[in-house]
Amino acid sequence: MEHLDLLSKRHCKTTGRATSADNNLFRRIHASTLRRVESAKRSIYRFTLSMNILFSWALIINSQSAYASGDIRGSKLVTGTEKLIGDVTTWLMILAPVVAGLLIIYFCIRRSAADEMDTKKWNNRIIVAIVSCIGAVLGSATLNVIIGYYK
Repeated sequence: MEHLDLLSKRHCKTTGRATSADNNLFRRIHASTLRRVESAKRSIYRFTLSMNILFSWALIINSQSAYASGDIRGSKLVTGTEKLIGDVTTWLMILAPVVAGLLIIYFCIRRSAADEMDTKKWNNRIIVAIVSCIGAVLGSATLNVIIGYYK
């Protein structure tokens, strides 16, 4: 606490502000504290990473293989999951372009009423909507093709 008392007495008499020597001392103390915090963060990160690797290795070494008996392909779980994925991807292929179209119309309306800075944002949002629509349709089509091989 003595160092705080010493610091509080070293102020410029005309301005009432801390002197440059005080500012340098504060900077050094702050930099030292930041270095200690960063060092502690690195140590915690390394410890956590090493524990994760150790536990993952232990789980892999001690794992046992499980094999299913009987006909899994004909089970309700597998057939229901196939139907669910097929229905979801079909609906996604229908809904994605519709929703993207509505969003693009909305974004165009907002872009027409925006100033120059906001116009760039709305243009980016239109591009994101188009790319997202293409990604959703391609993803659902790919899932339909993959599921088609299992039927």
